[in-house]
Amino acid sequence: MNIAALKAFAAVADSGSFSVAAEHLFLTQPAISKRIAALESELDAKLFDRIGRTISLTEAGRALLPRAQNILVELEDSVRAISNLTGEIHGTLRFATSHHIGLHRLPPALKSFTQAYPQVRLDIRFMDSEEACMAVEHGELELGIVTLPPTPLPNLTTRVVWQDPLGIVVSSHHPLAARTRVKLSELAQHPAILPAANTYTRQIAERAFEALGLKLDVALSTNYLETIKMLTTVGIGWSLLPITMLDSRTRQLSVRGLSLERSLGIVYHRERTLSNAARELIRQLS
Repeated sequence: MNIAALKAFAAVADSGSFSVAAEHLFLTQPAISKRIAALESELDAKLFDRIGRTISLTEAGRALLPRAQNILVELEDSVRAISNLTGEIHGTLRFATSHHIGLHRLPPALKSFTQAYPQVRLDIRFMDSEEACMAVEHGELELGIVTLPPTPLPNLTTRVVWQDPLGIVVSSHHPLAARTRVKLSELAQHPAILPAANTYTRQIAERAFEALGLKLDVALSTNYLETIKMLTTVGIGWSLLPITMLDSRTRQLSVRGLSLERSLGIVYHRERTLSNAARELIRQLS
């Protein structure tokens, strides 16, 4: 079975688009279509239904996809293991990071790394930490530089790089802004602006409230902390933000008995081979 055809199939299945898959693999759309057609001919099965501009997997495609992904992950792992024998640091390093870490934590390390190893091509994906962890677990990425999960994930190794203290934040004209100290029960009476329910930062907030039998009143949700800060400063609600983001437009509330932080760092699959480039980036960050 042709590896290039499997790569094309997996890319189309992942993106739901022949054109997007072509861009990702640096090919033309006709080349992608040709590889898919060859694979369908070899398997004597249709892999995609094409209705207008909508692409969806057939039953045969759904059966093939996890097997194709496993083959490609194992192949990439083997290539990295053999390449590592030279001791050279080169090739493509695919990793993900969150927007917040990419903006506020990662630039110094990336600058040093790219200056030291210009022959390494960085393929950086910006995504939510939870999505990044899943991509590393599935073998789509080597590393995630993200908010670490509060509960360890069985297939991933985590390394803490930064501790990120969090503060309850309101605008300077919020009803609680003038208070020197508030109770969590008082805070619960006001609407909040927080990341989505499936995010690690949201889980930290929910656990603090649930411990006292309180329920969050979430007025708005977005996963971009800079957007959350903006919405907080205009008075829509309070939020939980890294204290490094605070400025003159915000007030950090002192909440009795509450001290929260999240861990930021590196995740990688515990059973897969890391490239020399990945190992070096981990070393620079650690």
